[in-house]
Amino acid sequence: MRVAFYAPLKPPTHPVPSGDRRMARLLMAALARANHRVDLASRFRSREGSGDPMRQTALAATGRHVAQRLAEQYRRLPAAERPEVWFTYHLYYKAPDWLGPAVADALDIPYVVAEASHAGKRANGPWSIGHAATAAALARADAVINLNPADMPGVRSAAGASTLIVMLKPFIDGADFAAAANRRDPFRADLARRFGLDATVPWLLAVAMMRDGDKLASYRTLADALGELGDLGWQLLAVGDGPARAAVEAALSVLGRGRVHYAGARPLEELPAFYAAADLLVWPAINEAYGMSLLEAQAAGMPIVAGAAGGVPSIVAADRTGLLTPPGNPGAFAAAVRTLLADPARRRAMGDTAKEMIAEEHDIAAAARVLDQALRDAVNRHKRLG
Repeated sequence: MRVAFYAPLKPPTHPVPSGDRRMARLLMAALARANHRVDLASRFRSREGSGDPMRQTALAATGRHVAQRLAEQYRRLPAAERPEVWFTYHLYYKAPDWLGPAVADALDIPYVVAEASHAGKRANGPWSIGHAATAAALARADAVINLNPADMPGVRSAAGASTLIVMLKPFIDGADFAAAANRRDPFRADLARRFGLDATVPWLLAVAMMRDGDKLASYRTLADALGELGDLGWQLLAVGDGPARAAVEAALSVLGRGRVHYAGARPLEELPAFYAAADLLVWPAINEAYGMSLLEAQAAGMPIVAGAAGGVPSIVAADRTGLLTPPGNPGAFAAAVRTLLADPARRRAMGDTAKEMIAEEHDIAAAARVLDQALRDAVNRHKRLG
């Protein structure tokens, strides 16, 4: 099928790396793997983060104009070149979809949504315009594909009675991460040399952007937790960068000289080496949807200690591939890290299980099959209800 793909929060071509951009690209790749032809329909960003109704109204007007123009462009194409399905990734009250429903209606094609969230408490707040638009989009959707189980109740409350609801486990293309696990020793020696790490003590790894809000809160919780482990031998390697770098460094500075090493932002192709070389991924995951780094680390055979926020419990198997702690609880987090630092054999067993789990349940091949069936079911629903 020919699929028009759109991400209102951040297009997959955006220059700033993020988990959202990663998943958009992965969805496009998974659809292509299922033999669908995927084209990026628009780079229009609908996100309005400050709660300004005037700005939201202006974005809505622009969105309607873009949608009308797209529909006209598509109609001028030969029938064989027009989209057969519209696919929108990640819409919510701050980034509603002003394009998809209008274009899908104009072309009489199915409208499919992946990773949407909807909360009634936003109905009368400063983002009421985006909230209403998201509710309307979900009601119009032929199929909604959920990646985060925590979003399911809200999505069901807004979706149409006959809308197909599909669960898709968060996924990655894990081949490079799994292959890296077989080269742990050379990767560890190289990173020890490059970043001044002591290869004889366990390495804790954090991979996340450094920005204000939940990411900074997670780094601060991590600093509080690791501050309770000063009696143990370990080093923290932080991979990531961003506008809150100074605040992150200030938070982690309490851990003392020589404990924390910064690798900065690294391109995707370098990440497998970091996961393979380290001993334990540590991330409090404050308000995390699920966390791409948690998937990547496990694909490389790495155990996890994470906060049990949002969809994290759906991708980290508690007591099998890692330990989960109450969100925002530094004491519990510290205790979990202490437990695994003291038990290398358990870490290795968890890492082996994690690698197997990602390959079986969270790899792009499995996602391609689910997405392919979801699109076919959406087409059939659209024809039936016509």
